[in-house]
Amino acid sequence: MTVEGVVGKAFSKRYYDGLLELAVRGPDGGIPSRGVPGVVAMVTDHDGNLYEGSAGERASGSGVPMTTDSVFALFSTTKAITGTVVLQCVEEGLLDFDAPASKYIPEIGELEVLEGFDAGGEPILRKPKRDIPTRMLMLHTAGFGYDFFNESYNRLSQEHGQPSVITCSKAALTTPLLFDPGEKWEYGTSVDWAGQVVESIRGQRPGDVMSERIFEPLGMADTAFSMTPSMKERLAPIHQRESDGSLTPLIGFELPAEPEVHMGGHGLHGTVGDYMKFIRMWLNDGVGMRGRVLAEDTVARAVRNGLDGQHVGVLPGVIPTLSNDAEFFPGVPKGWAYSFMINEEMAPTGRPAGSLAWAGLANLYYWIDRENGIGGFWATQILPFADPGSIGGYLEFESSVYR
Repeated sequence: MTVEGVVGKAFSKRYYDGLLELAVRGPDGGIPSRGVPGVVAMVTDHDGNLYEGSAGERASGSGVPMTTDSVFALFSTTKAITGTVVLQCVEEGLLDFDAPASKYIPEIGELEVLEGFDAGGEPILRKPKRDIPTRMLMLHTAGFGYDFFNESYNRLSQEHGQPSVITCSKAALTTPLLFDPGEKWEYGTSVDWAGQVVESIRGQRPGDVMSERIFEPLGMADTAFSMTPSMKERLAPIHQRESDGSLTPLIGFELPAEPEVHMGGHGLHGTVGDYMKFIRMWLNDGVGMRGRVLAEDTVARAVRNGLDGQHVGVLPGVIPTLSNDAEFFPGVPKGWAYSFMINEEMAPTGRPAGSLAWAGLANLYYWIDRENGIGGFWATQILPFADPGSIGGYLEFESSVYR
């Protein structure tokens, strides 16, 4: 079966199914250190999916096949959805992007800058030179990081009991800043804070706002912070890549079922099919299957690089069990929009300059090519991030779309 795509090629299901099977087997025919336990991948254009496929097992060795309706912990692919509800607040005049975020959430104005640690290992803190506007939260220039990408935050965790973000707690967000707001790009908990801005403005938890203003108009019935029983039954567990290359299913290792905070940076669960509906909204200038989600001019502003003289760089793998060192397309300059990475030159896969993309910690990857009207998503559940078996399969999958 083939489907003609807008990039002028036929999408052969047999061919793409083969790519997914190869990712499961590994390029050398089944070497554990190279393959993935299971994968779901899809490609869409403006109108609908051009390809849907799955391969492997939900849990390695379980015998339960991965299916296209499998549910994934979406991790940081959550961020763009949170960014969308933030943009809706701006659109409606409820949020001033450039006003201090402390206008909406006073506690963010109480955070100090971490200058280092004294001889006794205690944090050295000072007042920041300026306030944090919500715009900086959306651009990751506010000063927040992650312990698995930043050694100072990791030290706070190891030596001072700073909770991990996977606890989905308010205490996990209450961290010092790594630098004065606006000084540079650093990937971290900024969008979790942006979600709290939305909660303050709307008087609803981010998941309830998303349900009403994104999931319903887009027909996303299988995306939520707290899974329904049906979603739970279809959940693909996270796997740990061991030092010998084998995969261990981390059965029961999940985000809290009823989180204290709806973490706008990483807390959603969902299916790839649902996420394709979200991608199509961005391809269609803000229009979903059941109505408009964002105004066309909001989309036009949101997809531009918002960094001024700064670039997205390497994400250093400070905690090896959670992430390898990671950089998308080394040598290609990359910016950040609201809330996506932008490749400023054509990527090696063939993705044109100005496209949108990001990823999730458990090796989930997506891209949105508005120039050609096409996007895709590759989902696995493996730690650490930038797993060679998964990211290699994803890059081959995306590249094949442009050949």
